[in-house]
Amino acid sequence: MKEKLIAALMGHGYRVFTRPFELNIIGIRSKSAVPNLFNDQLNILYKDDTGAWQLHSFAATTDPGTFWLKNPLNPQGTAILKEGQYLNTYSVGLHRSKYLALVQRAPVTVIRDITRDGSLDFSGKEDTGMFGINIHRALQQGTTRFIDKFSAGCQVIANADDFKKFMALCDKHQALYGNTFSYTLLHETPALSLAA
Repeated sequence: MKEKLIAALMGHGYRVFTRPFELNIIGIRSKSAVPNLFNDQLNILYKDDTGAWQLHSFAATTDPGTFWLKNPLNPQGTAILKEGQYLNTYSVGLHRSKYLALVQRAPVTVIRDITRDGSLDFSGKEDTGMFGINIHRALQQGTTRFIDKFSAGCQVIANADDFKKFMALCDKHQALYGNTFSYTLLHETPALSLAA
């Protein structure tokens, strides 16, 4: 999977970070359009201090939960992060003033789902700006089964222990390269299958 992720990044013309413990944070959005499930994946790809590639893959969502799909915070519709690479867009900070996570620090592009029917609609208009599209966890302990209110557009890791591992890697990256992180969101393809 490491090689497939690198090939996918390069195939899109995206940057691949190669310094030791410099994180490539890569979301893969499932081709399944079933809402409210943690059926996507957050991948942390980096080289260790020997130059060997390391990969951690966590169950996550890159989509909002059905609660916010039916009850948009924004009158233009619920935010669904558009696939792409967002360079230097995140930093470690407080998510909703509660706990440390990766928080949005520069504009991103979202697709506005205005249908309010609880299903994901990727045909809405694009909107670029500061929307609080953070990368955080769901429940404080254990694994969360349903997204519900945990995402109104954020990228959310389902398991609390996975999130702790993620933040420990972010701490290492931050100590070496400063409090700036990039995020890439890809769509599931046969080469990047989430079924395995």
